[in-house]
Amino acid sequence: MSRRNGPIRNGLKSAAIAVAGAGALLLAACSENADTSEAVPASGAATVPGDETLPTIPVMGEEMRILAFGDSLFAGYGFEEPDRDSYPAKLETALRARGVNARVANAGVSGDTSAAGLARLEFVLEAQSDTPDLFILELGGNDLLRGLSPEQTRANITAMLDELKAREIPVLIMGMRAPPNYGPEYQADFDALYGELASEYDAALIPFWLEDIYQQPQLFQNDRIHPTVEGIEELVGSTIETVTEALPEQEAVAAGS
Repeated sequence: MSRRNGPIRNGLKSAAIAVAGAGALLLAACSENADTSEAVPASGAATVPGDETLPTIPVMGEEMRILAFGDSLFAGYGFEEPDRDSYPAKLETALRARGVNARVANAGVSGDTSAAGLARLEFVLEAQSDTPDLFILELGGNDLLRGLSPEQTRANITAMLDELKAREIPVLIMGMRAPPNYGPEYQADFDALYGELASEYDAALIPFWLEDIYQQPQLFQNDRIHPTVEGIEELVGSTIETVTEALPEQEAVAAGS
């Protein structure tokens, strides 16, 4: 999600507090009024918990291109150096530290709903110099903050998956989770859509990609929505195996998996 950053509007912040209730699920997030910029390959130094003491592994194999497409959770909201500290940037560094020849382009836009993502999907895909080897889809949090129906979110993500399937681009879906105060029916419908669509489209899945940090408030910024740099590092560490497994088989072998 690394796009130029802007402050969260007071209305969105209030909505986030109401939805997440004291930061309980920290669902999704995204700043509604941040600027956008071109998706560019991420680079920069990053450390993944547990990897600091590992010996350097030579990067091997053909370069794999990953397109990270999402909202402010990818955009690096609140960071002074999002090109270095965003999830896509740190993911790239962690993969390369494992010997995986990967480049991660950051196509995160703060404030994006699933409808906004669908509207820009074709443009972003056409702007890439090469067809991505893996597309990471992370959207839905802003749908929750706006109280949009799970049916709308499902329809938009379905349309995105249809486009990606037509282009034969493998997908990893990073799911979100609805808060209980939306009611059990809404919660059940929203939470189920990611797994059901992943199964229908044969996509890789992380059911709730904030799982490992959402109960650790010290890993979130003061807005209680966006992870700190340390929180991003934890998320990279907890998701990198799934990302590696979702890459084409050649890259999985290079990674030693």
